[in-house]
Amino acid sequence: MKISGLFRRALVVAGVTLAVAAGSVGCSNDDTGSDSVLDVYAAASLTQTFTEIADMYEKAHDGVDVRLNFAGSSALVNQIQQGADADVIATADQATMRRLGDAAVDPKIFATNTLVIVTASGNPKNIDGFESLTNPDTSTVVCAVEVPCGAATAQVQRNTGIELSPVSEETSVSAVLAKVTSGQADAGLVYVTDAKGAGNTVSAVGDPAFASVVNSYPIATLQGTPHAADAQMFVDMVLGATGAEVLGAAGFTPAPA
Repeated sequence: MKISGLFRRALVVAGVTLAVAAGSVGCSNDDTGSDSVLDVYAAASLTQTFTEIADMYEKAHDGVDVRLNFAGSSALVNQIQQGADADVIATADQATMRRLGDAAVDPKIFATNTLVIVTASGNPKNIDGFESLTNPDTSTVVCAVEVPCGAATAQVQRNTGIELSPVSEETSVSAVLAKVTSGQADAGLVYVTDAKGAGNTVSAVGDPAFASVVNSYPIATLQGTPHAADAQMFVDMVLGATGAEVLGAAGFTPAPA
């Protein structure tokens, strides 16, 4: 049985067989068994794609259950540095991955992504580009600069010389999207993949300035994981044809094999 949530997707524990004789206190662990659990930490913008890839992985690897933890890349790295158990890490930019140093084993780029503006469906504020977000009548929400989508937004501001005055700065791109879809903000800066995943609940508005700010997504196993073989097979699936197909369908640009 799968248990879904922001930080947990699946936890399966096999039954434990206890042999207890009447009037005795002895028991045996010889019949105790449990499936292997693979902890995968992934950037919030990977929620849809990694959930799909994890399902495929589980079907291909009987007895391995993937537990997914989605959050802003910076928060994931902080969790690992504070001792959280993780077998695989995928971040939304290389700078955040580098904070793990040698703890991230041989990171590989598996996809790229770019920013886009999302508005309420139908674009009621008639936003037509990045500069439109400076309109005082338009409330805009962005990612905090510590998060890859926030760093990308800051780079666009430097490139264009256009300074935004956001009403809030969020810790993940999914939080930015939620602010827009719930009507708490008129516009937000998210990734192309998030806008595509939101479907007709939002309208997407591009800008030529976004094309030059590309986020590269790396994935790596974690040093010292007790599930090194399973972790590497998950990484290989993301880097291979299966991952490329899923990521491409979601709007990512898969890295060349």
